Amino acid sequence: MQSEQQRKAADFRALHDAGAFIIPNPWDAGSGRILERLGFKALATTSSGFAFTLGRSDGEATLDEVIEHVRSVHRSTSLPVSVDLENGYGPDPEDAATAITRAADAGAVGGSIEDYDRSGKIYSLDHAVERVAAASEAARKLGFPFVFTARAENHIRGNPDLDDTISRLQAYEDAGADVLYAPGLRDGGEIRTVCQSISRPLNVLAHPVLSLNEIVEAGGRRISVGGALTWVAIAAMVDAAAKIRDDGDFSVLDVPVQLKEWLSG
Repeated sequence: MQSEQQRKAADFRALHDAGAFIIPNPWDAGSGRILERLGFKALATTSSGFAFTLGRSDGEATLDEVIEHVRSVHRSTSLPVSVDLENGYGPDPEDAATAITRAADAGAVGGSIEDYDRSGKIYSLDHAVERVAAASEAARKLGFPFVFTARAENHIRGNPDLDDTISRLQAYEDAGADVLYAPGLRDGGEIRTVCQSISRPLNVLAHPVLSLNEIVEAGGRRISVGGALTWVAIAAMVDAAAKIRDDGDFSVLDVPVQLKEWLSG
């Protein structure tokens, strides 16, 4: 009999084979449940959004904390969950492999590893490829089709060199990654150039001046939003709280809430 995780894994793999789709990023179990009720077909965690729930900045959550977060989101929804595993919570290939295995043990059916170290450097290409190969091997050893995503971080780490991005993504594809991801691609032209240089699906990080149609027409197959939904929610809270503080205006609390519909099931 197929397990729930095997079913989620098959569903997630099928989404990548069927065409382009949006994978939004909840920051906790409740937001994940709401996104499911809104009709999305898969979820991806956000490292920055989750760190915020702990009162910390991106990169300051531990692997143990992230695994508990994954378990909570997985249990709250019937959707496939992919995990932002940052750099694998360590510089070595073994760290990347362990992060994949532990995420899968917590219920995830996908996960991403990036090539940026929290000490402030991008790994050399050779070292980054070793890490991707180790993570890919760990994913293949699981009893279901875990979707492993390799991330090239240079565009958002001070080196927006498209040739370097493409070289890294090509190397990560050769090392076994199922999906490739370069957050920070700025427009349809850059997305198209990357997609024409690789044969695996490209995850694109959405931003306000790039439409879904532009991403899809350029070849993007999976569209995520990173921590942006978290910041939309927090900005609304801050705005309301400021009006309460400054104006004594409690009318800002009169918002439509459908908790029964959002959290049922």
